[in-house]
Formats: sequence, C-alpha cells, structure tokens
Amino acid sequence: MFFDRLKHRGPDWSGLYQHGDNFLSHQRLAVIDPASGDQPLYNEDKSIVVTVNGEIYNHEALRNRLPNHKFRTGSDCDVIAHLYEEFGEDFVDMLDGMFSFVLLDTRDNSFLVARDAIGITSLYIGWGLDGSIWISSEMKGLNDDCEHFECFPPGHLYSSKNGGFRRWYNPSWFSEAVPSTPYDPIVLRRAFENAVVKRLMTDVPFGVLLSGGLDSSLVASITARHLAETKAAKQWGAQLHSFCVGLEGSPDLKAGKEVADYLGTVHHEFHFTVQDGIDAIEDVIYHVETYDVTTIRASTPMFLMSRKIKSLGVKMVISGEGSDEIFGGYLYFHKAPNKEEFHRETCHKIKALHQYDCLRANKSTSAWGLEARVPFLDKEFINVAMAIDPEWKMIKRDQGRIEKWVLRRAFDDEDHPYLPKHILYRQKEQFSDGVGYSWIDGLKAHAASHVTDKMMRNAKNIFLHNTPTTKEAYYYRMIFERFFPQNSAKLTVPGGPSVACSTAKAVEWDASWSNNLDPSGRAALGVHASAYEAQLSAPLANGNVPVKIFNNVPRMVEVGAPASLTIRS
Repeated sequence: MFFDRLKHRGPDWSGLYQHGDNFLSHQRLAVIDPASGDQPLYNEDKSIVVTVNGEIYNHEALRNRLPNHKFRTGSDCDVIAHLYEEFGEDFVDMLDGMFSFVLLDTRDNSFLVARDAIGITSLYIGWGLDGSIWISSEMKGLNDDCEHFECFPPGHLYSSKNGGFRRWYNPSWFSEAVPSTPYDPIVLRRAFENAVVKRLMTDVPFGVLLSGGLDSSLVASITARHLAETKAAKQWGAQLHSFCVGLEGSPDLKAGKEVADYLGTVHHEFHFTVQDGIDAIEDVIYHVETYDVTTIRASTPMFLMSRKIKSLGVKMVISGEGSDEIFGGYLYFHKAPNKEEFHRETCHKIKALHQYDCLRANKSTSAWGLEARVPFLDKEFINVAMAIDPEWKMIKRDQGRIEKWVLRRAFDDEDHPYLPKHILYRQKEQFSDGVGYSWIDGLKAHAASHVTDKMMRNAKNIFLHNTPTTKEAYYYRMIFERFFPQNSAKLTVPGGPSVACSTAKAVEWDASWSNNLDPSGRAALGVHASAYEAQLSAPLANGNVPVKIFNNVPRMVEVGAPASLTIRS
C-alpha cells in the first residue's frame, strides 16, 4: 500500500480512514499524548476528520477559545478540527507551530490542505489521470500514482471548495520592503528565549543538537536555563542531553564538548568515517529526495546521527535551523553591497528554506522516526528579527561586526553569560564544512571515480533540466533519477549558480566568485579563514574524517504525516 512507503516517519501507530472515495492514512510518531493521540483526529460527531504531521505550540490557548467543544485526546493537534468548525478556513493563521495537515469535511465531501509558514514540515501534492488528488509528506508517497506532482508551497492552503491554492501567511517582511525598526538587543533576546521555551512542550525524552557553533549553542544554553521549570523536566529529569557526530580532531566536536561542559549537559558524541558517509549516500538521496549538492553533503552526517539518537530512546531534538537565513549568517553576506540588497537576500533565503535546509533537516531525522524543532523559525521571532533595520545586520569588520552580530550582541550578557565569549563570537561554519573539510573532499573524489569526463561532456544532452556542472552533482543526479524517474520529480529540486550557499543573485556581489562556484563556505574567497585558496597545497585526507552535526534540524512532527489522501470526484 502507498502509506507503507512512509512507515519510517511514524513507527508508533498506523491509521487509515475511508469515506467514500476519500482515504486518509497516517503514520504516527507520538510526541504529545502518546497514549491517546492516535490519528485520524475528529470533532465531536466525527464529521470533520484530520490527519496531521505537526506540533501546535499554542494548543492550550486555542482550547481555551473553544469552551463549547469537547476534545477526544490530549494531542496538541486535536484543536484543528474544532477550529475549522468555529472559524472555517481562516483558522490556519491562528496556529503557532509547524504542521502539514489534511482536513476532510464529510458533510459536503470538501477538503482542506495546509502547510506551515516556512515549510518546516515537508509536503507534496499530486494529480492522477483519474481526477484524484494526492497529498503526501514525502514524494515517495505519491510519485508512482500521479501524472504530475509538485512541492506544496509553504504558508499556503489548498481548498477544494475554492479549487486552488491561497497564501495564508502574509507577514510584513514578505513584501521585501526594507524595515526601519531600531535594533534592541533585549527585545531580540526575549523573542528568541520565548521561541525556545515554547518548544520544550513534550511527553517524550528529548535533547538538543550541539555542534559548538553559535546557533546550536544558544539553543542549548536557553534550553538548559529553562528546562527545570517545565513539565518535561518533571517527567524525564532536569538534566539536558546534547548530541553531535564526528571524529576526534573536528573543530566542531571540540567546540561542542566545550559548550556542553560549560552548560553541564549529558553530552553524546558519535563518530563515523568518510567511507561510512559514502556508503549511506544512496539511502540519503532516497529519504531526502533531492539531488542538490549542498543538501546531500549536509544530510548525510545528520542522517547517520539521527539513527544513533533514536537508538537511545530519544524522539525529539531542538536545533538552530534558520538563523543564517534570518541574520545573513552565510559568509557571502560579507559582500552585500548595501542594506537593501542584504535584506532582500535574507527574504529570499527564508522563502527558499523549504527547498534546502528544512527539507534536509526534516527528512534526515524523520528517516529514523526522530522529530526536530526549530525555534529560529518561530513566526513571532521572525517578525521581530526581520523588522530590524538591516543596517544593523550588515557585516562591518572595521567596527568589529562579524556575521550575525546582532544575535551575538543580544546574548552577550556580562552578568549572566549564556556562552563563553570565544564561542559567542566564533566564525560561521557551513554545516557540510563544519563536519570536516575532508568530508567534502572525499565526496568529490568518490564522485570523480564514478563519473568520467566523457559523461560530463554529454551531461547537457542527458539532463536537460538543472544540468549538473560537476562530477559530484552528476553522481547524485544519477542516483536520484534511479529512485525518482518522473519528470515532476526532477522539477521539485531547485538549481542555479551558488557560492557558499548563496542565491544566484548574490553571485553578482563579487565577480571573482563566478569562477569559483561551490556551495562550500570555503568558496567565499577572502572571507573564510580556511578558504580554498589557502588549501591548494593541502593533501587529501585518507580514512577517517571529523564529522559533526551542526546546529540544524527541524522535522515533521507528531506523525509520519498525512501519508496520502486521494479524492476522486
């Protein structure tokens, strides 16, 4: 059955509901109310049916707005059917969390599909030749059954009553108009602390991903400060667990342990080699469903680490996903010519997160039934951070302002320090670089052994869309198309020139970059302390490579998500 393809996402429960020609199936990862929150979920008379993958952090406040409703479970997602009854389709913007859901109204056979604001949870929509509509958390849930399918756009809903998509998420920053709010470090600090604290809502064991970079370290620090006062601490204890992966010698492993010791967490290190990562590449591409080079480079260590974390009985982790997009943390932002372009680029990066980091973090973890939460992508926090005059975010070395200076300064508390100074002001490492530079070098060497120069010369005749320009990209593309041969599948993956994770537009900021296109941070020549130009004489490492997991990881949540909904008219 089609829903078996997503069993990895939710190993705790499988649910299937049928009403006429409508089918809702669900694979549950139980995080909130494991005892009674099985899905589908219903309203009182079961006329409204919901299958959802998500966490609704404000569910208790929403329940208080529904005094005349009776809830069947303690699940945070139980509010969705009742909110629809009261407010219709407009209730979606009331949800504070990450989610993808399908709602079936059996009274008129209409249905509603929605995805969270940024696209933390993954979601696809497809159409069959017989007129059916399919919805799935992953492409593999519908690619064999649909004539055409595509990514479900984040911040949108699809209504069968209105026959199409509508954007429900309309924040002021979406217009990309340059904001002018003065920078207030205390306001920014409080907004992020609130974002972290609300994500401590859990009924299962959890931890934090800790690489020793700024973002993961701040998440860990705030979590450690507030854990004792939570319900989770009463259930599972007040000592925080932290996780990273790599080899001895990795700068991130060293920094991660230092931060863990400083915060007093129970720290878990996992080791793997370059060969371990190479052996996992095919599984990674199958689960993450992309051929994007940056995403695969970063997904592999995360995929391997997630398996280890789940084996310890942990079901949820909190990470630092999204900070670099909001604050211009990637090293290429050093070259932004003015605050207007800086701000527009951050807007573009946030809007594209669902195609890159959110997709990678969601699927790398959910491959093993692990959930990740991402406080930097909290709706309220984004509103605060994106309202700051971008002049404050600009990188100005002569004034001592490095990337993400506004965030670092907000948590630079002399009286009650969150982190050691040298961690708070550590240079940005891109995820796939931070796991160890020889990880990327090893991937390139492996790809070169499988892709010939002759194959590259003919690439444009074989791969007409997003033609691979490197042997590494060609190698990933071959694997991807073996798993997902449909034309629709290749169109779900973005393309274009990039340097150090930039958009194609930002390549224009420095003419020299056009000759050095690579997603690695080391491609930011003249910016990164270990840029490629300084490493040309370095030998390629043999054997083991230090690999760590960076700050990032969001994932779909309390389920394996709506595995598939078919609606036939």
